[in-house]
This record gives sequence, structure tokens and C-alpha cells, in this order.
Amino acid sequence: MRTVQVDGARLAYTDHGDPSADPVVLLHGYPANHRCWRHQIPGLAEDRRVLAPDLLGWGASERRRDLRFDYDTEVARLGRVLDALGVDRCDLVGHDYGGFLALGFAQRHPHRVRRLAILNSRAHGTFVPAWYAAFTLAGVPGRLGLADLGARVLPLTRLNRRGMRRVLRPGAIDSATMSDYLDWMSTPEGGAWLLHFFGHYRVPARHDLADGLSRMTCPTAIIWGTREPFIPDSTPAELTSGIPDAELTLLDGAGHFVMEEAPGEVLTALRKLLRREVTA
Repeated sequence: MRTVQVDGARLAYTDHGDPSADPVVLLHGYPANHRCWRHQIPGLAEDRRVLAPDLLGWGASERRRDLRFDYDTEVARLGRVLDALGVDRCDLVGHDYGGFLALGFAQRHPHRVRRLAILNSRAHGTFVPAWYAAFTLAGVPGRLGLADLGARVLPLTRLNRRGMRRVLRPGAIDSATMSDYLDWMSTPEGGAWLLHFFGHYRVPARHDLADGLSRMTCPTAIIWGTREPFIPDSTPAELTSGIPDAELTLLDGAGHFVMEEAPGEVLTALRKLLRREVTA
């Protein structure tokens, strides 16, 4: 992995393919890191430069509790990530939380996004009621200044591992990858950062993003595993009908972690998007 400095913190990333080729930037979701794209990166790198960062706080990137992680800050930070990577304009692909950020970035900085892909993400909306409540509760310790205490008493790694195993297709994520995603949460520093992050995270739907869908002009792919436990079934159709140049790919049998449960189908859908023409 390579590193750059973003907002004074160390950001880790991988860089594959011809450095002179058009860049594709892959944004992971919760609670993963760049490794969630391990099945798609080799194929995409055959004719593209493929950059897969660990967003600040995740994976091998630095976890800083003196930084803010509210939505507006994170979307603006994504621009600084691209600047640090030397990327002016790119094809932007985001899963889950990464898709949430990618949608906002594409709306606020359309000149920097050639094409956009959103995979199983709350995007402009929110979660089904049970998970709306769960993510709301996750923000309480951070908002009350109790992140250190929460990290000591809450089994964060175990809770996340149990939750992922309940919804994953068997064998989709091996034990080493799962440990890479989650084990840092069991350290005092890691757990406290996670609760700090959730203290800034807001669960309600983003009406500004919903209102901005119709003004988007970049070719967009909505790639969706239909066994989605966290996000309302209406979300992919809302994105597809709301974004003028959007195409929907439904992957039956795959769930929320769609890149890892249907790796070949996701690669095919991304390649299809990258062949679509882009206006200057």
C-alpha cells in the first residue's frame, strides 16, 4: 500500500494499472476497506488506473479523533483525497457509505466525475427501521463524549462480525479478510475512533441529495444485490428513475456486500459503465 497526507492524517491506498490511463476510484463502505474490491481490481486495471483508498479511519488509514466526520466534511474531504492522489477527474464507484459520499461528491463537483456507480448504498435515503434505530444508537456515545468508555465496554468487533455473518452469503468473505475489516475495533483507540465517527454520522434521509438527482448528467450505474437487509427495496428504483442517465443492474441472490457475493457480475456491470460515452 501507498500513503498520502489528507487533512494532516495518513491515508492509505492501492494503485493499480497504467498510471497514465484514465483513473477509476473505488470507495469502500462500512465496515470494510479497499480489500472489498479485491475481485474487481485486476480486471479493471487491465485498461484503467485503479485507485482504492482506505477512507480516513478505516483499514490502514490513520484514525484521528481531532478530525470531523460529518457528511459535508467527508464529501469535501473526498475532493482533497483526489487532489492528494493527483486525480482531477475520474470515474467514481462507491459501495454503501462510499456510495453515499460519491453521490454527494458527484452532485457538488460534477466537473470531476466522468461516470458514477452506486452499489447497495443508502445514497439519498436511509435505512429500514431496525437499522435506522441501530445506527442512531451507535451515535450516542460519541455525541455524549463517552467514546472511550464505550470502547471499553462494547464488544464492537464481535457485534460487527455477528451482524455481517448473519447477512453474508457463506464463503463470500474469508476469515483473514473479515479480521482485516474488524479486528482494529477491539483496540481502545480503534473502538473510540469508531464511536467518535458515529457521533458525527446522521441517519435521516438527505433531501438535498434526493432533490439533486434530476440535475445529474454523468452516466450512472446502479448495481444492486437484491437480498438487501439494511436499505429499503425502493432505493435502487428511486435512484434509477431520478438520475436522468442511470441504468439499473439487479443481481438476484447477492446481498448488501455485492462485490464480494457476486464478484464477476459486478465487474461486468462496471465494465459496461466504463464503455459508456461521456460528454466533455
